[in-house]
Amino acid sequence: MMRGNREMRRMLDKMGLEMKDMGNIEEVIIRTDTKELYLIKPQVIEMKGKDSTIFQVVATDIEEKQREVPTFKEEDIILVMQQAGVSREKAINALTESKGDLAQAILTLTT
Repeated sequence: MMRGNREMRRMLDKMGLEMKDMGNIEEVIIRTDTKELYLIKPQVIEMKGKDSTIFQVVATDIEEKQREVPTFKEEDIILVMQQAGVSREKAINALTESKGDLAQAILTLTT
């Protein structure tokens, strides 16, 4: 167990990490494929190393919202892929942006 701030700073220095409190953060949003987590007024600590940055987020007020996951018929996806000559992923993204409108998705990809 650490004996306080001084020892923790020494350990971070040995590991090559620079630690900084980011201050007045209003909210942090974490999005997954099915939900969104809103962390309201969190404390965020940034730890910078040579090759990476680590963020430690501590929040007591969390709001969780379900995301609408669009679903498209397989034949619609294939049609957009064939007509626009794109990958499955690009076809799905275009369908999502056009809210399922096949013609608009194809036009977006081909123009």
